[in-house]
Parts: sequence; structure tokens; C-alpha cells
Amino acid sequence: MAKINRDGVEIYYEVHGQGPTLLMSHGYSATAQMWRGQIAALAPHVQLVPWDMRGHGRSDYPEDQAQYSALHTVADMAAILDAVGAERAIIGGLSLGGYMSLYFHALHPERT
Repeated sequence: MAKINRDGVEIYYEVHGQGPTLLMSHGYSATAQMWRGQIAALAPHVQLVPWDMRGHGRSDYPEDQAQYSALHTVADMAAILDAVGAERAIIGGLSLGGYMSLYFHALHPERT
């Protein structure tokens, strides 16, 4: 369990297993904990990286509403991949996390 600092905002993430990286983004008002049931099944095959978006779970809750933009979220995702040493990853998510995964791919197709 780790955190990265993104311009004063601490972003929480976890790393489970080894192999190709699978970054998992949760839905609105959920946390990385929503992926608990998938860890045992996926960790033998991939490096599973669930994380908490800004304003969720163990990540910081910035007061400045501009800190919650989609661009900030995509940059957080890229920074997490950098932190775990993944140049490319499988990007997955549910609900808001699914939308952010698609937006990440649109901005960083070379990383997916």
C-alpha cells in the first residue's frame, strides 16, 4: 500500500501480484476496496493496481474543486503507472472508473 504526491495531493494505490500491469479504477463514491474480490484471482497473472481517486478512500480530499478534473485524474493514473514502473498497462474500471479508463486511453493510447 503506497501513496504518490501529486502537487500536494496524496493519491493512494496498492500493488498485488506480478506480470503485466492492470490498473483498476473504482466507481463514483467507491474505493479501491471494491476490487478486493478480484485480487486473489488476478494477482497470480497480473500486477493488479487498484487505487483511490481524489476525494475517495485513502486519497486526499482537496478543497479546490478544480483539483477534481478529468485531466487531473488521468494524470494521477499516469503517475501511478510511472510509480510502479509500467510503461504500458491494461486499464480497467467500473462506472466513473470506466469513463476515466476510456479518457486515459484517448490521451495516452501508447500506454494502453
